[in-house]
Parts: sequence; structure tokens; C-alpha cells
Amino acid sequence: MEYTKLGHTGMDVSHICLGCMGLGDAEHWMHKWVLNEENSRPIIKKALELGINFFDTANVYSIGKSEEILGRALKDFAKRDEVVIATKVHGKMHEGPNGAGLSRKAILGEIDHSLKRLGTDYVDLYQIHRWDYQTPIEETMEALHDVVRAGKARYLGASAMFAWQFQKALYVAEKHGWTSFVSMQNHLNLLYREEEREMLPLCREEKIGVIPYSPLASGRLTRDWSATSTLRAETDQIAKSKYDATAQTDQQVVSRVADLAQQHGVPRVHIALAWLLQKQPVTAPIIGATKITHLEDAVGALDVHLTQEEVAYLQEPYVPHPIVSHQ
Repeated sequence: MEYTKLGHTGMDVSHICLGCMGLGDAEHWMHKWVLNEENSRPIIKKALELGINFFDTANVYSIGKSEEILGRALKDFAKRDEVVIATKVHGKMHEGPNGAGLSRKAILGEIDHSLKRLGTDYVDLYQIHRWDYQTPIEETMEALHDVVRAGKARYLGASAMFAWQFQKALYVAEKHGWTSFVSMQNHLNLLYREEEREMLPLCREEKIGVIPYSPLASGRLTRDWSATSTLRAETDQIAKSKYDATAQTDQQVVSRVADLAQQHGVPRVHIALAWLLQKQPVTAPIIGATKITHLEDAVGALDVHLTQEEVAYLQEPYVPHPIVSHQ
């Protein structure tokens, strides 16, 4: 395993992050492909054995169940000081007023709920899951600063927003002397590169660590376009909304991933992740693993290095895509 600093911090994280949205409770959540606790624990244990020390979850994943599963497994399999736990706040956690969002009330309440579920006194990275259009960013940033000052989070991160929103948040924090963001968790892969226009240049300029989610386009980059559909591909309506199954240019990208994988003699996942890892300032793609082989394949990508000609070959068919995930 290789390790790197997260953004401009001194904290070491593995170049691969295990995303825990797929670990939870299929019975009581919208995603029916997630693993229950019994099947989740071997995934987390294997990640640790492979040297992965970076784990990302969210309060809304399986409405808290993902945090519970991750917390119990890390307590059993790892030392707290040796792992980096990231979670997120924003999603709807209960019906009625104040059940979601980034108000001071929501943030200060949800951090305590997350810590209880994770079984820890602090999280290493506390992230806002989306932009809250109903709450002033000043209120959000001050509340997050207070979370850090209280020792409940070591660093702050953001996810899935427009670059102007992220810049505004960075400005507000600097203006008031509050704790600012050190990472951006955004949607980035060979089939969706809209973040290259403004967000990635902003993150490079501000030395923000980028930890992309959906690095394999929900598996679409790892198999033939016409391959038999998986349970997730059939039932994940969010993923279906992100990728157009009829887009010929996307099919060309997938075909080129396959071509390079054959030339290198490696699985396609290696090529898709190697492309991401060479892109600055990407720190650690977030891998959603529901099988041990998913983890092993992801870690193997660290040994693949693409030439600039190969990078250009993969990127050439791409055309602009509609903005998704944070309208």
C-alpha cells in the first residue's frame, strides 16, 4: 500500500479509500444490494490487511447502520489511532422539521449521533454531504468549526457541489478565522469528467485533497457495455440517473479501457483507477467493495502507470455531460 498526505494536512491516508455505502441494511434502505453486517465485516478486515487505513461513510447510509457496522469492525480489527474515519452530514435522518440539512442544530446533533454509532470520540474527517440552499453558509461553517474545536472532528471536508459554492465556503472560513475544508469528495471518473473544468483547478490552487466517489462509474468501466447486468445496475436508480446506457461516446471510453487492460495484462479496474490516480490533485479514489476481489483489484491498480499517450487515448472520445449529483 502507498500512503499520501490528505490535501495540505499532515495526515497520512492510503491511496485507496474504502467507501462504506454498500455496507448496511438492505431491508430498511433504498439500496437493495448492500451487504449486511455479517458479510460486511470480512470486507473491512481485508481492507485493513491490504493496508487501507482510510474509511468513508455517512450518517444517511442505511440510516446509520453503515456507521454502526464500520465502528464495530474497526474496534475489533484495528487500533483507532491507526485508521482514518470519515463520515458525512446533510442527508435526511428522520421525518419532520430539522431532520436534514446543515443548520447549527442539525450539525451539532448529528455529529454526536455519528460518534455514538461509530463508537469513537472523534472522526478524522467530517464532511458536508451536499450544499444546503436553506442555511447560510456562515452558520454551517461556524458550527463545523465548533465541532473541530470541541475535539469531535480532526479535519473538515466537503462533497458534491459547484466550484463557486466551495470557493464561497473557503472564503467564509478564512474571513472569520474558522476551520476550513481540506478535502473535496466529488463525482469523477472516465465517464464523468465535468469536475475538470472548475473544481479540480480550484482544488489544485488551494491544495485541497480530492477523494472521488464512483471512480468506476458504478462498475460500468469494469465490464463490457453489453455484459449481464448486476443487481446494483438493475436496482440503483441513482446510478441509472448518472449514466446514459445509450451514449455511444461512453461506450467508446469503456472499449478503450478494455483495450488498454488487455495490453497491460491487467483487469479493467486497474486502468480506470490508474487514470484517476495520475490526475492532480486526486488523493484517494473511494472504492465501494462488496467482494474481496473488488478490494484486491483496486489495490493492484497502484502498480499500473499510464503513459501520457495512453491517458490521451482514454480521454479522447469524451464529450461534455449534463451536471449530475449536485444541481
